[in-house]
Amino acid sequence: MSETLKNAILNGLYDQKYQGHEFLNPQLLENDQNNKLWLNLRRELLACESFVWTVAFISENMLIPFKAVMADLAKKNISGEIITGTYLGFNSPKVFEELNKIPNLKLKIKDGPFHAKGYYFKYSNYESILVGSANFTRSALLQNDELMLKVTPSKNGALFDQVRTKIAKLEEESFLFTNNWLKEYRQNWVKPENRSISRRKNITPNKMQKAALKELNNLVAEKEKRALVVSATGTGKTYLGAFAVKNFKPRRFLYVVHRQQIAKKALASFKKVIGGSPSDYGILSGNHHDLNKKYLFATIQTLSQDHILKELNKEEFNYILIDEAHRVAAKSYRKIMNYFEPQFLLGMTATPERMDAQDVYQIFDYNLAYEIRLRDALEEKMLTPFHYVGVEDYETEEGLIDETSSLRYLTAEKRVDHILKELDYYGYCGSKLRGLVFCSRQEEAREIAAEFNRKGHSAVSLTNEDKEEIRTQAISDLENGKIEYIITVDLFNEGVDIPSLNQIVMLRNTQSSIVFIQQLGRGLRKYPGKDYVTVIDFIGNYKNNYLIPIALNSDDSLDKDQLKQETLLPQLIDLSTINFTQIASDKILQSLDKVKLDSLMHLKQSYKDLKQKIGRIPYLEDFYKYHTVSPEVFVKNKLLGNYGIFLQKNHEDIHLSMYENQVLTFMTKELLNGKRPHELILLSLLVDSVVGEEEYVQALRKNNVYVDSQVLSSVEGFLNLAFFEVKAGKTTKKEQYGSFPLVEKDLFGYHLSEPLQESLAQNNQFKKLFLDVIKTGLLLAKKYNWNMQFTLYQKYDREDVCRLLNWPLDVSAPMYGYRVGEEETPIFITYKKSQEDKRSDVYDNELQNGTTLKWYTRTPRHLDSAEVKRLLQKDMKLHIFVKRSDAEGKDFFYLGEAIIDRKSVKEEQIGPKKKLAVGMNLILKTPLTVEMYDLLFK
Repeated sequence: MSETLKNAILNGLYDQKYQGHEFLNPQLLENDQNNKLWLNLRRELLACESFVWTVAFISENMLIPFKAVMADLAKKNISGEIITGTYLGFNSPKVFEELNKIPNLKLKIKDGPFHAKGYYFKYSNYESILVGSANFTRSALLQNDELMLKVTPSKNGALFDQVRTKIAKLEEESFLFTNNWLKEYRQNWVKPENRSISRRKNITPNKMQKAALKELNNLVAEKEKRALVVSATGTGKTYLGAFAVKNFKPRRFLYVVHRQQIAKKALASFKKVIGGSPSDYGILSGNHHDLNKKYLFATIQTLSQDHILKELNKEEFNYILIDEAHRVAAKSYRKIMNYFEPQFLLGMTATPERMDAQDVYQIFDYNLAYEIRLRDALEEKMLTPFHYVGVEDYETEEGLIDETSSLRYLTAEKRVDHILKELDYYGYCGSKLRGLVFCSRQEEAREIAAEFNRKGHSAVSLTNEDKEEIRTQAISDLENGKIEYIITVDLFNEGVDIPSLNQIVMLRNTQSSIVFIQQLGRGLRKYPGKDYVTVIDFIGNYKNNYLIPIALNSDDSLDKDQLKQETLLPQLIDLSTINFTQIASDKILQSLDKVKLDSLMHLKQSYKDLKQKIGRIPYLEDFYKYHTVSPEVFVKNKLLGNYGIFLQKNHEDIHLSMYENQVLTFMTKELLNGKRPHELILLSLLVDSVVGEEEYVQALRKNNVYVDSQVLSSVEGFLNLAFFEVKAGKTTKKEQYGSFPLVEKDLFGYHLSEPLQESLAQNNQFKKLFLDVIKTGLLLAKKYNWNMQFTLYQKYDREDVCRLLNWPLDVSAPMYGYRVGEEETPIFITYKKSQEDKRSDVYDNELQNGTTLKWYTRTPRHLDSAEVKRLLQKDMKLHIFVKRSDAEGKDFFYLGEAIIDRKSVKEEQIGPKKKLAVGMNLILKTPLTVEMYDLLFK
């Protein structure tokens, strides 16, 4: 490591010609779109042997993600120290109290004008130091324009001595935290003045509300009768409705909702926005029958009664707004919608995707006026940020809690102790706890509430068996601080607002990403003094754990690789953080490995959802544009050759000949991924005309696509199917793809083959599907660098590599490990081989650092083998492809080119049978980023 460290220091501080190292190079760090200072600190924490931070200011709103990391470090017996102070009274007493909860953290206090911001990490043979402007606060580590310099001095260097001397001096000048000291500090502490207080006099639309109002005004102007607005919980849905009604200026207005409590709150909000006489506003619910009011706020239960409807004219209201509009398929809602004839009907909901498969979009004429989803709202600062922590649930003698666990385990005292311990560790924002706990069963809710009370945490259970007045009283008691927790099942999924909630606890299997977001959203409303919400999810051995990253990241792609990345790598949504402890992360990955996300069942449901949303047959391009299922997922399902077959399985009237099916299968399997745009660009040009070679080359260059004679020859061989003249089972792939070339070339240039031209001319359905693959493929190709063969850190399988290396035939089937070409050699490495893999104890492809891979040839091989001699040619170009394990499928991440460390090349006996192979170190030309290291090798 000493030579590597020396080169890294020289690279950063002296001359870039020295081989750098992503982890060790001196770097200037900042908060940018792709990285945050907190993520850098987090990586150092997870890799170090110990740490000391000397940081003046610490905010409560950054402690939860820190605690999640420290919980994992505690299991590895790794501890650290923070030296902080009381300068300017910035650090609140609660900050010290929360830090003291971390068992593997030593907390020391330095008096006086202490304003340091240094983060020191100790490794086995080097140190890492981050010094700069950033305190340990959420703003500094996730948002502000801050600078930190990271340096990695050698133990022999003067800088190392200076750092150790300074830390030793601070150690001497500081004292160990005690509860007695905290008691005195709390008594004397004066909260610093908040200079950012803003007073909002008038209620005006925010940025996203303005955009929604513009769309609604356009629909009204176009004489549309109905529209739907999708607005995440807490994003000002009610105010948006009030602004829309104010713009419309109705003669009479009707607001419909399912609960009286919501109707009353909505009335108050509308009155603030619209104004006018209080006598213009009325309630229709239970004993309130204000039928003659200009603005009437009604519950569906009362409004849908026959004798009430008889008193109201069908054209009584020229504007009707239905809140929680995903309920409109219910009989009572349909009854009133069929009765009234307004000029405009507006539906508003946070969750239009109903689990009972009712078509909400169709009911509102597919007029989706605007959509404000949770992620958008958080990024626009419309909601309170959250810190989500996925922790492991309680383990019984039968194993970790799962969906089959009996009630006696769910409510056992030891489980409750485990829950309360975690709730206390991760805490909540502010001085008073207001928590909402979601359980899986009603009896569980009642018994856990009883256990909470017995252990000194006041709680009540609420289920759908409790009357309205009991629910209202419980909410009031929680808001007033009389109780700490409401424990429920699904009662609070929607419609009930408790803005002061500062802790959400999930003690149940995630059955639906929709319900997950509904429950998470309960705590995200802004509230005075609420800086963040703590969300603690107890993850058991559940089959549906894969739904957690789907819900948290609003990821409807059904792309398993993407979901694994979202689980393995820390995720940020603006100021919100998503954190999994190691065991919880493992449980999610296990669930992902077992579930078949590309199953016909999942794909059909996603197809149905999108069709309902847009009101027509969706095509692959639509899935891409609406950020739903990744079009590539359709390729992964082995029952589907192409999207036309999928449409037929959904009972759409699609007719394709055998040849047309074969062509579409080729297009889907080989071109849709967009890994090389050349073929897609050529086909798009050829649909309507013949294209000369020079014209094609100009089109490629215009799009900044790399081109030479080799790639032109490869494209021609690929589209005339010569590339596939190798056996794939009993036939060749060329035969499976229709045998006829798609594209031919003659003296006039490129043109589509006659069979393909005939099908495109005679079958419009086929042409639409054919063009759909081209358009979608070019959209998917945007994530690749069109000016290079391979794009760093993108994924490729062996066939892709054969094609992009311009080899004339697909020789991927017999190519295990590597294939030495004439000028280029691809090397495929599976880093963690399964125990069942007989090669697992033979090929130990070790990553020595962020730059160097230890690699072995096949056996038996020696230095004089013809293959090895070709491999060791001076100008041989090596391409490195790596995947974490065989569970990742066929695709490998491209890590760039590598050079061979000639000094390391030697014959070695490997494996239990001591077979000869040639081992060597491969040095990556581009050192691994920390993210890729974590993803592949952590």
